[in-house]
Amino acid sequence: MSATNASNGSRIETYEDFVKVHDLLLAASGLPQSLHFKLFQKLTSETFDGGAHFEIEPCEEGRQRRLLLTSETMAKDSNVFLIDHAWTFRLPDAYKQLQEVPGLVQRMAALMCVDVEDDGGSEQAAESGGKMTAEEVLESEIRNAKETGDGFVRWLELEELGLDDATFLSLNLSTKFPDLLALSLCGNKLENQEKLVEEVTKFKNLKALWLNNNPVLEKSDCGMEDAILQECPKLEIYNSRFTHNFGEWALGFCADVYGKDNPASSHQGNLPLQSVTSLDLSNRGIHNLINKAFSPFEMPNLSYLNIRGNPIEENSVSDLFGLLKAFYCLQSLEVDIPGPLGDSAVEILESLPTLSSLNGVDASKILESENHIVDSMLQLRLPEWTAEEPLADRVLNAMWLYLMTYRLADEEKLDENPVWYVMDELGSALRHSDEPNFRVAPFLFMPEGKLASAVSFSILWPTQNVKRGDECTRDYLFGIGEDKQRSARLTAWFYTPQKYFIQEYEKHLKKLQSKCLPSLSVKSSATTVVHRSDGSALRVYTDIPQIEEFLTRPEFVITNEPKDADIIWTSMQIDEEVKKAVGITDQQYINQFPFEACLVMKHHLADTIQKAQGSPGWLQPTYNLETHLSQLIGDYCLRKRDGLNNLWILKPWNMARTIDTTVTDNLSSIIRLMETGPKICQKYIEHPALFQGKKFDLRYIVLVRSIHPLEIFLADVFWVRLANNLYSLEKHSLFEYETHFTVMNYGRRLNHMNTPEFVREFEKEHQVKWLDIHQRVKSMIRSVFESAASLHPEMHDPKSRAMYGVDVMLDASFQPKLLEVTYCPDCMRACKYDTKAICGGGETVRGPDFFNFVFGCLFLNETIHVCQL
Repeated sequence: MSATNASNGSRIETYEDFVKVHDLLLAASGLPQSLHFKLFQKLTSETFDGGAHFEIEPCEEGRQRRLLLTSETMAKDSNVFLIDHAWTFRLPDAYKQLQEVPGLVQRMAALMCVDVEDDGGSEQAAESGGKMTAEEVLESEIRNAKETGDGFVRWLELEELGLDDATFLSLNLSTKFPDLLALSLCGNKLENQEKLVEEVTKFKNLKALWLNNNPVLEKSDCGMEDAILQECPKLEIYNSRFTHNFGEWALGFCADVYGKDNPASSHQGNLPLQSVTSLDLSNRGIHNLINKAFSPFEMPNLSYLNIRGNPIEENSVSDLFGLLKAFYCLQSLEVDIPGPLGDSAVEILESLPTLSSLNGVDASKILESENHIVDSMLQLRLPEWTAEEPLADRVLNAMWLYLMTYRLADEEKLDENPVWYVMDELGSALRHSDEPNFRVAPFLFMPEGKLASAVSFSILWPTQNVKRGDECTRDYLFGIGEDKQRSARLTAWFYTPQKYFIQEYEKHLKKLQSKCLPSLSVKSSATTVVHRSDGSALRVYTDIPQIEEFLTRPEFVITNEPKDADIIWTSMQIDEEVKKAVGITDQQYINQFPFEACLVMKHHLADTIQKAQGSPGWLQPTYNLETHLSQLIGDYCLRKRDGLNNLWILKPWNMARTIDTTVTDNLSSIIRLMETGPKICQKYIEHPALFQGKKFDLRYIVLVRSIHPLEIFLADVFWVRLANNLYSLEKHSLFEYETHFTVMNYGRRLNHMNTPEFVREFEKEHQVKWLDIHQRVKSMIRSVFESAASLHPEMHDPKSRAMYGVDVMLDASFQPKLLEVTYCPDCMRACKYDTKAICGGGETVRGPDFFNFVFGCLFLNETIHVCQL
């Protein structure tokens, strides 16, 4: 059977046919040619033999799985394995499929290790009936102190007992336990700040106090902490963080010298910390590390130190280096980079020559590679959920740690919507390594030679020699280096150093805040009326049906030949190649401006506005993920830390009709969605103005006669686009197109509403004046085009005239927010429906006359049904 026959629909039977049909797919997969025949054999025989060579093993306390080799050895490029796809879907269908496909959510939950209850939660539920009361805990502690010690209770934990203020005061702890050194009241219901401070400050010898997860902390400011520290001068730990009084006891607690079983030193006068070799001080809120207890005299054997997550801003870099140099045994250090020791790993190692390891990376490798920011000890980003959360919600949250993607394409076009998939249990157990020993790639097998017969698999093969018991790993970001923000993208799977990203965001924000564009003055028209020397009608070539039908005024006539036209009005972009091919000359007027991409491509639009004006209130925080992922991560981290809304919308650079557009609050999701094409990430307007409970946006039409001087006009005609469903921020609604998006005129149910009717109803519903809103919109649109004119004067061309669609949303305070600017917008509604001008005299604007007044404004200098901005 020939490959030609195979491509015509006959089943592939020979290896030669397989290679000819799948040649491009084989090359794209990266599979060595020596394994092509073996892949053909396994595909045609449907051989899934991975189970004979690998085993899946639980890890991370059952919250993840890993893949181990069970074969004695496996040489590099010696075998290839088929991996089935357990779930294949398009993103908008994810939630629906989990709800409707039998057994799918259960399998995915088990595969992603989110099918079991949190241990703490389940134990708490199981033991809730038999949990000890506070009084019983006290009796038990007193009894234990008498039986095993000197009868004095020095460490007391009253955690998650439901203690309210009255019950806590009734316990009279200060009288019963005057020698208390450590008191934990975590997870209770304490609310009264004054009573709490009064009671805990009676413990004059207190070294540690934990009040975490009590309502009182939500209401209190630093005043409560100051009051406690003033009355408890020996307190070294407050709510898990070091106080400025920290010393030997706090350090001993972190080194496991002190604890519940040994709350105080048993050898007074000696050096209780002298045996400490490892000290983890991460996330202790330390501002000043230079301390009598933190010294090589107290800890002469210290070899490992972790000071991540501490500002330590009261010490200079040189003072800290001087302090750490004195620890002659210090070999391993973990510290934020950038951080208190500067922003260079190389400089840290040069200043501390005894170190053999920095942030888990061998010092010699760092010096050899000259990497300034290093971290191999990244904590895994494991799924989190609550016992009450349904399985489908857990899967939607966890799936970004497992998903892979591809797009379908044939000779004619690329599929606009990417396909996402989850590999089967074996494939999903492959964990990440920067130095992997296996590689995985998606592969579409077309047994009948056509895309319609395609079945998707992943293929797995060893890229290193592997032996029994080795963990099998892959590179989640294969082929992606630092030039494509590799370290930042790893944040999808790991907790990367937040401090670096926050610092990058703050530098970005400072740069934006320094921008200020002066307004350009509005000048009288400098453009001349376009006319032919013989006085005949201007000839217009167009590929837009509405113009052919509705441009009826006698000053214009339609022609079918571009080279004969005075005006070319087309929906396609015209570059120099097109001009040459079609015969377009510099004497013809064209409905686009040079370099207008600075407006009509979403990433360029944001860049234009930010470079010109910084961060105006009408532009939501926006990041080009191809260049500013680190800054976005920093913004996200700060919002999460401060408890702010973290809902974002991702939009492809140059796709219309919300294709491949996603709304999410999941950071892993944001980063992984970069894999389906270049995008911007923009802060979602979570509280928009609603119309009868539904989301809407507004399409305005802007006519541009000239860039220099700037001559722009706003058409009296604008229209509202309504979502079909009531607005909701409920998690499942984020997958509902008709709840969060408003473009319905492409195969969806369109609810058209006449603009004057909408304005009347909106004013009545919200008790506002539309003219006030309209004035703000006009000012914003003017600013958008001023930004482009100021930043890109090369846009000006005397032979250019253009119409742009400007999409606007109102927030809950009725302030306009810019969504996008569209080249050659679809004006079907404008031509189809008569309306009335909202401003001015409220004149009737006939739909069929729309292009008559557009062309009149742009080419005849008329101002009918438009206003100059």
